[in-house]
Amino acid sequence: MACVSFLKGESKGVFLYLKGNSKSIKGWGKFAVDFTRHGYNVLIVDYRGFGKSTGKRSQKAINRDLQLVYNKIKELTSEERIILYGRSHGSGFATKLASMNNPKMLILDAPYYSLTKVTARYAPFMPLSLLMKYPLPTYKWLKYVQCPIHIIHRTHDKLIPYKSSVKLAQIKPKLTKLYTMIGGGHKNLNNFESYHKMLDDILNSEPKTIDLEITSINGIHTSKNSKKKA
Repeated sequence: MACVSFLKGESKGVFLYLKGNSKSIKGWGKFAVDFTRHGYNVLIVDYRGFGKSTGKRSQKAINRDLQLVYNKIKELTSEERIILYGRSHGSGFATKLASMNNPKMLILDAPYYSLTKVTARYAPFMPLSLLMKYPLPTYKWLKYVQCPIHIIHRTHDKLIPYKSSVKLAQIKPKLTKLYTMIGGGHKNLNNFESYHKMLDDILNSEPKTIDLEITSINGIHTSKNSKKKA
């Protein structure tokens, strides 16, 4: 499997970046800076049958390939330092990996609920017959993810509708945070300042425990028409 890595001496961890639907990893390197600037190393791979990667494409084979890559990363660093980032088509594969392992977190960028919902749009990646046989059901795999889940999606995405992320966020609400970008299409995420602020929030904020006893969680809104008790 062909890959390109962006390494630094001392780092906070490793991003395994699973890209969207394109012919090869050529041209994806420019996005690594969004993670290296935070002190992380980045590894981007080509799926089998793309670029210089050989082999017959199938859901099972690609998942197996990516697990091998994940295992190699674990030989170099501890698993709690691994972050999975799935972009568009790569979101399903990233979710599958997260469901089978214990990474630090899972970040999904414009994920689909199930690939069968967008089969016609992904026909160039896999033949329709193969898409129907290997539906990449992100929603099923997400049920087994145990790490924090961050979902980023644009409201004007015409390839993968924003509502797919809303549905995914409801599967494991206690572990999931949905980041909504107003405007923007499917391919211009990095052109918005809000995206980079979202990454700052995801990568630099420490999780806080909320003391619900000092909140209004048990407060009840009373109706204007309700009768007052004597």
